[in-house]
Amino acid sequence: MNPDLEKLQPYPFEKLNALKAGTTPPDKPHIALSIGEPKHATPGLIAAALQQHLESGLATYPLTKGMPALREAICEWLTRRFALPPDSLDPERHALPVNGTREALFAFAQAVVDRTRPALVLSPNPFYQIYEGAALLAGATPHFIPCTAETGYLPAFDDVDDATWDQCQLLFLCSPGNPTGAVIPQATLQALIERAERHDFVIASDECYSEIYFDEDKPPVGLLQAAAAMGNNDYRRCVVFHSLSKRSNAPGLRSGFVAGDADLLTGFLRYRTYHGCALPVQHQHASIAAWRDEEHVKQNRAMYRAKFDAVLEILDGCLDVQRPDAGFYLWPRTPGSDETFARDLFDRQHVTVLPGRYLSREVDGISPGAGHVRMALVATLDECVDAAHRIKDLVSAY
Repeated sequence: MNPDLEKLQPYPFEKLNALKAGTTPPDKPHIALSIGEPKHATPGLIAAALQQHLESGLATYPLTKGMPALREAICEWLTRRFALPPDSLDPERHALPVNGTREALFAFAQAVVDRTRPALVLSPNPFYQIYEGAALLAGATPHFIPCTAETGYLPAFDDVDDATWDQCQLLFLCSPGNPTGAVIPQATLQALIERAERHDFVIASDECYSEIYFDEDKPPVGLLQAAAAMGNNDYRRCVVFHSLSKRSNAPGLRSGFVAGDADLLTGFLRYRTYHGCALPVQHQHASIAAWRDEEHVKQNRAMYRAKFDAVLEILDGCLDVQRPDAGFYLWPRTPGSDETFARDLFDRQHVTVLPGRYLSREVDGISPGAGHVRMALVATLDECVDAAHRIKDLVSAY
């Protein structure tokens, strides 16, 4: 077996299951706020497109590069959403469909990292654990950049020294952040693009939460948008990852895309051709329908806004918690240990949240996720309200 497999840590939910072992929760309906799995209804237009193309889709091998119509829909959506220069994205060169961002983020590191020289892969801390696993199995060393309250829960990029940037081959960004919900400003993204040029690395921006935000007039900025605004219209060194899982409540469709630097995507397509990860034809048709419709996305945001408004009102004065910039997570500080709080909440109130330390790594004696829990407001409004009252009851009992 690949010895690097031994470097992989248990996934956060394995640790959570071990934490909950031996508890005896009360006879109340269980409310899961631990997993970022959307529970809103999947738009009917997706199912309709799947059904319409089901038989034809099963009769042909899908192309790894995807259907031209899907790549066109992706580039049209990116151009509209991020106000990119017209025709700056060529569907033949700048976009590839993928089986959800998780698969693509992992695979991208395998294709990008040069094993013939020392390689660092930088990522936020706390973080989505795929970044770490992708780095390790690509033969690279993960390097974590802390995200704390002092930095507005954004990575402390300016604290990274030049020697570290020199060894960086790949920088993972997550904006809006998982779990913090912080959005990286355009000026910071542009400074990172300039750093990538100086120090010769690639930026992979995970933007799968970009369509869940609170002000319809202020959508989160994206990496390609920042690049175009500084005249980098070929998106050199920049790639973005987007998904229909959160935007369109279709995690089971496993549909997303990677877009950006055409030279990087040429090599990534070669890797993917061997990897055997083409998106099924019927899923491609369903994805076209989803990327070309915005009404269901606006309705989705409205449902999340209602849940955040209700839950934050209940938790006001109870927990140290703020509305995030975007996304569907709350990242409150806990009274005492995050593990103790999460175990007590399950044991006494039958509500599951994820201890923040399970989403971060200890560096120099500090784990930035410790003392927080991640709450995913993916359940129904009534369930989220019920969960908030139970959380308040637990805190009051401390």
